[in-house]
Amino acid sequence: MTIKATDVPAASEIDIPALQEKYRAEKNRRIRPEGAKQYAGAKQEFNEEYLDDPHTPVQERAKIDEDLEVAILGAGWSGILAAYHLKKAGITDYRNIDHAGDWGGVWYWNRYPGIQCDNDAYCYLPLLEETGFMPSKKYADGYEIYDYLKQIEQKFQLGDKALFHTVVTSLQWNEPSKRWHVQTNRGDSIRARFVIMANGLLNIPKFPNLPGIHDFKGKMFHTSRWDYDYTGGEYRNPELHKLKDKTVAIVGTGATAIQAVPYLGKYAKKVYVIQRTPSVVDQRYNLPTDPKWVESLQPGWQQERIDNFHRAAMDGRLAPGEDDLVQDFWTEISRNMAAELRAEGIEESISIEDYFARREVMDYRVMERMRRRVDSLVKDEKTAEALKVWYRFLCKRPLSNDDFYDTFNRDNVELIDVSETKGVQALTENGFIANDQEYPIDCMIFASGFEVTSDLDRRWGIETFEGREGVSIYKHWQYGYKTLHGLSTIKFPNMFFLGYYQGGVNASTTHQYGYQGYLASEIIKQTLANGYASVEPSEKAQADWVQHMRDTNVDVSAFVDLCPPGYYNNEGQKVKDEQGNEVYRNFLGETYGLGWNAFETLTQEWCQKGELEGLILKKQDD
Repeated sequence: MTIKATDVPAASEIDIPALQEKYRAEKNRRIRPEGAKQYAGAKQEFNEEYLDDPHTPVQERAKIDEDLEVAILGAGWSGILAAYHLKKAGITDYRNIDHAGDWGGVWYWNRYPGIQCDNDAYCYLPLLEETGFMPSKKYADGYEIYDYLKQIEQKFQLGDKALFHTVVTSLQWNEPSKRWHVQTNRGDSIRARFVIMANGLLNIPKFPNLPGIHDFKGKMFHTSRWDYDYTGGEYRNPELHKLKDKTVAIVGTGATAIQAVPYLGKYAKKVYVIQRTPSVVDQRYNLPTDPKWVESLQPGWQQERIDNFHRAAMDGRLAPGEDDLVQDFWTEISRNMAAELRAEGIEESISIEDYFARREVMDYRVMERMRRRVDSLVKDEKTAEALKVWYRFLCKRPLSNDDFYDTFNRDNVELIDVSETKGVQALTENGFIANDQEYPIDCMIFASGFEVTSDLDRRWGIETFEGREGVSIYKHWQYGYKTLHGLSTIKFPNMFFLGYYQGGVNASTTHQYGYQGYLASEIIKQTLANGYASVEPSEKAQADWVQHMRDTNVDVSAFVDLCPPGYYNNEGQKVKDEQGNEVYRNFLGETYGLGWNAFETLTQEWCQKGELEGLILKKQDD
């Protein structure tokens, strides 16, 4: 079952200028002057208490002192895919290093009740054809994803030398040896020729920076460290029976909370859901995988599906005559556009300018559909009004869940809207204060997210991170990323960054990470095959790429101006560039303006030439 174009209101029903004013007003009343400083880091606030691993006991081991070809920092999706591509390239002298107790990244840490993939699993889970695995349903459960990660590692024998429960504390480039000196909290000293930064986005939890947070005498935990000993139940069977006599509050209504709240509502005596800005939550349609569909698939089906998703969800336009293979909320606007243009007979003839002008109108129509959906599901009018979204599609991560809105019809569940006070005001010994009222509780659960777009030093947690000439990466990227292909940067030889830097964001996360891991492995392979000891971009190549990114990217200021504060936009705050101008910036990273497929084509051709154009290669004695 899918949502059809006819389900959205007609354009004539939408007053776009009035909505723009409403969007802007709703954004402005939520912005806090301290910006991202409204959040406290776990390490800074709790002395690493909330960074401990509740899932796997730490095992004693001997210190490691070694030379190594490649150190991969991380063992989530980016880390495991980097290892996969290194091994395919014939490079086996590597180690994954991670502070978790096993493979998995965010899927290791996040074990809260209701956790599922919120993207089409047939796109999100990589290497399905290579492993022969098929998700059990469209949006796979968290434990199925975690198990699949382990299956990849075992099938391809990727983890013989992995170091877990190990935090990298120092990364320093040594020019004479042309190696990175890697030090850890376990006393390890590793001299790696190459380093792949595969440390991801969703690993370090953050908390609201609340007065009285240490005064509260009840139970507190972050959703990424869910305490089943307290709530009852377990990861694969989250029956939270120990909450039957407990009053619980959860802070946040983002991707985590919309999955966990229905379970809290089902089991707890009383639940307060504390919301500053609502998320858009569509119907889930989480159907089991159809065996007949699986049998019909031809080789190359997954890449075809991923490319289709990128066009519909990221590039914003399906090709003329192309069907939407994914059929979810991410792709709805493009699907609706294709249906209407085909009905009018102008799908192929409409200009790019007219297409995206009409697409913007469709954005407002879809979001109006979502507001009407809230009215249809939530009985209390005041609660329904507070749950409505007043912003553009993709201002916040789009979500889906079949039980979230219905949960607010329970007598034991209460929405606490804190948009006027821009958040919880304080914690007390017995509870929390919101809207100048104290609410006694037994347990406070923080669904406040991760250090996704915080300052790099807080996000990465590496105390010393120095490239050539002792340059700190934190100072080097103080005013934004400067890279070649989003993968490497000057003064940091033999280092590759996997993630949202310059060339990502407009692709499925796992596909992007895998492709970046492939590029890094190919560069390492070609560098070693030609007898070179180090590789890094030239200043000109890097400057040309940065300029190319600026020239091809669309100015997002008008769009961001209508978005509520969040981690996508630095809590609604502009920043100063190197010239001192205040600018908006995509704090996840910079997309490639010509689209992901164009980025892949450009970098693939560059890689396959085998010349590593724009990179400076040095011998050991250079």
